[in-house]
Amino acid sequence: MEIQDRKYVAINYKLTLDSGETVDETTDTPFGFICGAGMVIPGLEQGIKGKKAGDAVQLTIEPADAYGEFREDLVKDIPRSNFPPDTKIEPGMPFEAQSPQGPVRFTVKEVTDEAVKADFNHPLAGQRLHFDIEIQEVRDPSVEEMTQIFGGGCSSCTPESGCDSCGGGC
Repeated sequence: MEIQDRKYVAINYKLTLDSGETVDETTDTPFGFICGAGMVIPGLEQGIKGKKAGDAVQLTIEPADAYGEFREDLVKDIPRSNFPPDTKIEPGMPFEAQSPQGPVRFTVKEVTDEAVKADFNHPLAGQRLHFDIEIQEVRDPSVEEMTQIFGGGCSSCTPESGCDSCGGGC
């Protein structure tokens, strides 16, 4: 069975940067996802379509097909007074804060008595990504996997019909 949209895929992978630094890899358990569900970056999904279980794939993914280009407009100064006074804040640390729209994540770039320079870019924005991938499994997803990913709970959804039978609810 070939990888295509609405197929469950399990891979082992190693992700490195141009520098050779390994930033992520599977260890004991393959990483599983449903192709076409937006669960992985577009370049990875496109690079493995048409492959089968047992295939080994090496991909180089440009920033535009990964986490986007680094955007300077996403680096903001936040008044230090917006943080609790006893909070330890250091450059390089990831931080999560509450906003009116919900939780937001950023990386601390710099800290002064007056402000915290916060980078709201994804940590891998602007990076070319290198994947070494081994396709472990390709199959139709279960109804439970489809429901978990797409929501709903329609008992008539199948990997073949997708969610069209219930109006897109799952």
